[in-house]
Amino acid sequence: MDFKQAIAQSVLDAVIKAFGESSLTAPEYEALLELPPDPAMGDYAMPCFKLAKSLRKPPVAIAEALAAAIDADYLDRAEAVKGYLNFYLDRATYARNIVNAVLDANGRYGSSNIGEGKTIVIDYSSINIAKRFHIGHLSTTMLGNALYRMYKYTGYNCVGVNHLGDWGTQFGKMIAAYKRWGDKETVQNGGVDEMVKLYVRFNNEAKENPALNDEGRAWFKAIEDGDEEALSIFNWFKEVTLKDAERVYDILGVTFDSYAGESFYNDKMQPVIDELAEKGLLIEDQGAKIVDLKDYGMPPAIILRSDGATLYATRDLAAIRYRRDTYNFDKCLYVVAYQQDLHFRQLFKVAELLGWDCAKGCEHVNFGMVSYEGQSLSTREGRVVYLEDLLNTSIEKARAIIDEKSPDLENKDEIARQIGVGAVVFFDLYNNRIKDIDFHWDRALNFDGETAPYVMYTHARCASVLRKAGELTDEPDYSALSDPDAQNVIRLIEQFPELIVEALNRSEPSMITRFSVDLAQAYNKFYYENRIIDAPPAVRAARVNLTKAAKSTIAIALDLIGIAAPERM
Repeated sequence: MDFKQAIAQSVLDAVIKAFGESSLTAPEYEALLELPPDPAMGDYAMPCFKLAKSLRKPPVAIAEALAAAIDADYLDRAEAVKGYLNFYLDRATYARNIVNAVLDANGRYGSSNIGEGKTIVIDYSSINIAKRFHIGHLSTTMLGNALYRMYKYTGYNCVGVNHLGDWGTQFGKMIAAYKRWGDKETVQNGGVDEMVKLYVRFNNEAKENPALNDEGRAWFKAIEDGDEEALSIFNWFKEVTLKDAERVYDILGVTFDSYAGESFYNDKMQPVIDELAEKGLLIEDQGAKIVDLKDYGMPPAIILRSDGATLYATRDLAAIRYRRDTYNFDKCLYVVAYQQDLHFRQLFKVAELLGWDCAKGCEHVNFGMVSYEGQSLSTREGRVVYLEDLLNTSIEKARAIIDEKSPDLENKDEIARQIGVGAVVFFDLYNNRIKDIDFHWDRALNFDGETAPYVMYTHARCASVLRKAGELTDEPDYSALSDPDAQNVIRLIEQFPELIVEALNRSEPSMITRFSVDLAQAYNKFYYENRIIDAPPAVRAARVNLTKAAKSTIAIALDLIGIAAPERM
């Protein structure tokens, strides 16, 4: 039963009964329903102030009349309080319906088909070729991954794109360095680290021998011209980088549907430039070709430099056009740090000026910066934390905690991996995405805080209760779930499906992360305050079913943000 819909229908019936007619429909009454700040004020509340004009009565009188007219077996009572109508659900009916809704969903509670027939493209992670995957890539990768999972869970056709940074003069320098000092076997075995060494050596030697830069430019020109040897080495660099990156993606459980990066759009930019010119949007400014955006409070979008070179805006416009033509997307999300806010505002405005309807579906999902143990990060200054190192350290620390607290636990390596990775991901996704993050080990791996280990341990606790309970044969007495602690768990579970949709509307996976903590805390309070295994049979059955529902909902919430839910810890 959807209690909001049921209450809305009961209100409609009561309005007609008390006043003869209703100017609002049941869905409109449903939109008026609120969650009271205190459960003592009811499970739902409806302000009657908006009804005063159509019913020509003061809100207090309307609330009192409706409270007297409402009659529904799922309600314990309806009370009129200062122009509000407060609804108190029958505790047993409420518990039975919500718990059974979770159990009947078979691990898919909160899923929906609201995205059926719609396609969403999500551009995230976007690593650079020949560079190591560092902690700065964590937010874009895990935010994008969570949004991908959440959209998929609500019925959308999802396309995850890793828009590789694989174009620029640096790749000519890389090839020049490789041809001078490189060795295929060394690079193949050493991966990105070896490529970085070659690139650093090139830049150092170019300070003494500037002619090397000409050599680098010549190799990049060879890539642009489609030279067979240059392209072969360039594509091999990409393969080696992606092989290294896949190791990290495998640890994180992240996948993509496309790796079409900057170089993919080399032959797709000219049609966009031509269209801009045809529509009178392209103007010349000091030799460069721009789109003037001063009427929209923005500096111009530079499409071609004075030397004819393309820029990010040109490639990103080509990408929008390609994604529109290939995927016919309804939404296209760009999960990129807030420093690129202006770029994306310019990009989407130019797409709009071109008359591309798809522009209204484009959205920049921005986020804050990451620091580590109070230190800001800078690659140039040598303050960098590589993501693979961070994850491996987290796994090692989790293993040490397991060895200390649960030395007899089976599958310790796998559980340490789940906890270690989960701790890092959860920490990243816990606060609103626009907030800066300062990563701290003592917070991330705290088993008693608002952390992944705490939520995961609660899931494992639920699993332990269910193992001890075994198969149930008694009919549950759901009136046993009338106490405030049980009702708090049920109330949170009921809110979960709507929370998923709200989190999507805000592009805010942190709402799911924080929900998992709230539910874990609520269940643990219920667990400590109530006997479960040794309760009377019918009471035990109800409390075990609530445990099943809590366990399932926690597991779903964790899965939506890309975190495992161990059965034992």
